[in-house]
Amino acid sequence: MTPANMAVAFGRVLRGAGVAVPLDSILTFVQCLGVVGVTERDAVYWAGRGSLVRRPEDLDIYDKAFRAFWEGDHRALDDRNAPLQRPQTLAVDLDDDSDGSGTRRSDREQTTLRFSALETLRNKDFAEYTVDELRDSRRLMSRLRFAGPPRRALRLERSSGRTRHTDVRRTVRATLRHHGEPVRRRYRRPAQRLRRLVVLLDISGSMEPYARALLQFMHSAVVGRQRVETFTLGTRLTRVTRELSSRDPDRALTRASGRVEDWSGGTRLGETLRAFNDRWGVSGMARGAIVVILSDGWDRGDPNVLAEQMQRLGRVAHRVVWVNPLKAGPGYAPLARGMAAALPHIDAFVEGHSVDALERLAMVMSAES
Repeated sequence: MTPANMAVAFGRVLRGAGVAVPLDSILTFVQCLGVVGVTERDAVYWAGRGSLVRRPEDLDIYDKAFRAFWEGDHRALDDRNAPLQRPQTLAVDLDDDSDGSGTRRSDREQTTLRFSALETLRNKDFAEYTVDELRDSRRLMSRLRFAGPPRRALRLERSSGRTRHTDVRRTVRATLRHHGEPVRRRYRRPAQRLRRLVVLLDISGSMEPYARALLQFMHSAVVGRQRVETFTLGTRLTRVTRELSSRDPDRALTRASGRVEDWSGGTRLGETLRAFNDRWGVSGMARGAIVVILSDGWDRGDPNVLAEQMQRLGRVAHRVVWVNPLKAGPGYAPLARGMAAALPHIDAFVEGHSVDALERLAMVMSAES
């Protein structure tokens, strides 16, 4: 399905709903889709609104037609547009009535156009999720892969090329198989090992709209990747790796929620990070690891303590990534005391308000430096 076909099909829907859409507007919409593509819901919406709508009174009709056409919400249009309400998907005939020779084509191509419900959830803010949408988003999060750059291990593995490490055992065995005659020398090389991933989730009251969805993200990371450790940060530090290790998401999330006793309370990021550094992080768990902190940066504690602990963590970790769901908001600035104190000591500062943002987080984690 090309952008031109999509533009023509959507233009027909708008015309059927009573919006005057001239040909030059559709051509402009075609050019816009050629630039922004058709995979991002917001980009398509604004491209169509800017090129196809000319009167303010048509904005409401445009919004309803967009939901019906692109998102499959056929209840969006009223009874006067009942033909669009009945189908579960919107099939649009993109062929002319004839093939140019006056003969009507019997087999017309029909293209089903709409964003699936799951794809729509990719760009939706976690704070706006319903209970059902939160459950449906598990499928999207299960597809996320947080590999990260590997590190060199102490042990050696077989090598097909020449290295400075001779594989004496394999070389001797090959010689014996040839009755003691000299053969090609075998080699070994340092093995590569997956870096540990440590995820720390802020579960304070200010993070309540996002904490449940981000806990699902932590579960997906634990069951989809080796060497993952997970903690929650609130008024205390709680390790939830074992609770999230079950592949049954309902069971895992229930066990983790029961384990955590300080949901939606206060937060002392500096004190809880100190507890992590003292007991687990600096002593080994964070060494050479990728550490991801999921927090909006609002902290009731001393910002100097947070800055000190972030500096300690940065010394031993491979990378420290701070994920702030509020960063996606228009005009956002890291003015919260905790966020301002932590910012100089992190390697990457990214959004975390949607599944799409978490996909970008995976790309950031995979960067070498």
